[in-house]
Amino acid sequence: MSTVNDPTVIARLLRDSKVWAVVGLSNNQSRDAYRIGALLQAHGKRIIPVHPSAEAVHGERGYASLTEARAAVGPIDTVDVFVRSDLAGEVADEAVAIGAGAVWFQLGVIDSEAANRVIAAGLDMVMDRCPAIEWPRLHATS
Repeated sequence: MSTVNDPTVIARLLRDSKVWAVVGLSNNQSRDAYRIGALLQAHGKRIIPVHPSAEAVHGERGYASLTEARAAVGPIDTVDVFVRSDLAGEVADEAVAIGAGAVWFQLGVIDSEAANRVIAAGLDMVMDRCPAIEWPRLHATS
């Protein structure tokens, strides 16, 4: 059974996950989600912006929800979550419902109960971590 923040799982996600839904991604360039979306693209990942405004970001069409994104683009490997901790559980539950492979809560996003639900559903779970830090730390390749 998977555990939260397993370094082997983190390295595998960074290396092998190709489609990343980035929840909270908008064109606000001052937000970390914007910067991390660009970083994921630089590592060859397809990003799917998920935000209530459903705006296109970094050349990718945006969607208002994970459910809408999944219906339009197909399977999503990793759901990268840039929302407040009190909203993260709802996003995690939707990620499970759409059949995502993993849920990644960004730095400062912590919800242990949601993480337990994600793991119980058989998905990989990363919490309170950032790909920009983990890539060089784990020497993960694109």
